[in-house]
Amino acid sequence: MRKLFAKPKEIFKYGIAAILIVIPLYPKFPFLKIPGTYVSIRIEDFLIFILALLFVLFFFKELPKLLKNRLESSILVFILIGFVSLLSAILVTKTVVPGIAVLHWLRRIEYFVPMGIGILYFKRYGLNDLEFFIKVLMITVFVTFLYGFGQMHFSWPVIITQNYEYAKGVALRWVPGSQLNSTFAGHYDLATFLVFTLPIFISLYFVVKGLWSRVSLAVVIFSGLWLLANTASRISIVSYLLAAIISLLLIKKYKAVILTVVVSIIIFSLTGSVIDRYTQVITVYYQRIVSRLKVKAADFNEVLPQRRENINSQATPAPVFEDRSTSIRLNVEWPRAVRAFNKNPLVGTGYSSITLATDNDLLRLLGEVGILGFLSFLLIFSDIFNLARKIISQLSKLNNVELAFVVSFIGGLIGIFVNALFIDIFEASKFAIVFFLVTGLFVSLVRNKLYE
Repeated sequence: MRKLFAKPKEIFKYGIAAILIVIPLYPKFPFLKIPGTYVSIRIEDFLIFILALLFVLFFFKELPKLLKNRLESSILVFILIGFVSLLSAILVTKTVVPGIAVLHWLRRIEYFVPMGIGILYFKRYGLNDLEFFIKVLMITVFVTFLYGFGQMHFSWPVIITQNYEYAKGVALRWVPGSQLNSTFAGHYDLATFLVFTLPIFISLYFVVKGLWSRVSLAVVIFSGLWLLANTASRISIVSYLLAAIISLLLIKKYKAVILTVVVSIIIFSLTGSVIDRYTQVITVYYQRIVSRLKVKAADFNEVLPQRRENINSQATPAPVFEDRSTSIRLNVEWPRAVRAFNKNPLVGTGYSSITLATDNDLLRLLGEVGILGFLSFLLIFSDIFNLARKIISQLSKLNNVELAFVVSFIGGLIGIFVNALFIDIFEASKFAIVFFLVTGLFVSLVRNKLYE
């Protein structure tokens, strides 16, 4: 034990690797159930808690220095506004169950802990382990593919948390025609994880040399594309293409853009569920347009004098055309978030106050933590985008692995924000923890390069 603590670098190196492996791959089995809610304390929470304690122990003297940076100060402001919102929801609007709301607030803090670890790890120990962490991510994506393939073809268990009963850890089976979840708690979580990670491997494929490196990357890329296709997440496929294109454009791989888009579309087109879901949207909106044109034509004809053959005849009700996902968002989830915002525009109605899903992270922020929480959250990402803007002008300072990582992070971040307009992705623990860890690595890498 004494030898182990004599090498803190190894502790954090393999601690970061553990997050990149355990969080995405270990199914969301509840360890301690919180009565009356979907929320459970899980094994992943203990992993983060242990790493947080070690983080404080070894980096105690450096923690105050973090708050001198605008980004870390923005995170602290966001957390404090969340606490004020929590107090307001408990004492003033009384829109939350206190214990549950506190746990939701603590979980938001938990998501930022890996970010701090990532920032200080590269700051203290340098950037030499970046390639190691990317390899760990490659293994994670490939194992996710293997498990998803097993769910589809060998009836391996599906563990999801999309309602109260499923959140108990009930083992389900994949049903033909349904979306694939693999080791994630929902297909949207998995799809967004791939939107974020696939551009890293694609960018690396076009900048690294060596046959075996490119073969390994190709295997992981095709595995990830197969997974993404079988999640059948329409918005995530669009976000992925956008993220990949931006990443490749930043490194001026113009021919690679065409190749990536063509290969991706071919793979997506081979999956019937993807085609069906896009066809459904096109059909719904085509039928709506045709229906409205018919109504206008009928209104025009009524203006003209016509002979009525049957005075008692009744008009046939117009058929209703709708896409279920869009309808739920427009008619239920988004209006609910707007009502919460209107109830307390400044600090919202508190975490957990607008139920499990809003399917728009920005509206969810407005509803739960109000305009102050919304602006402080955007401030965090404005600081990150500012770092991205600065490093774009100095890409020549980066080696191939660093270059691929930086440009793909920028592309992936834009793709994630597109997803956030339709998915509560920053509340999905499997994605959020990995995302903020990788963000910490990105921030530290950029600062090292800008101020070296």
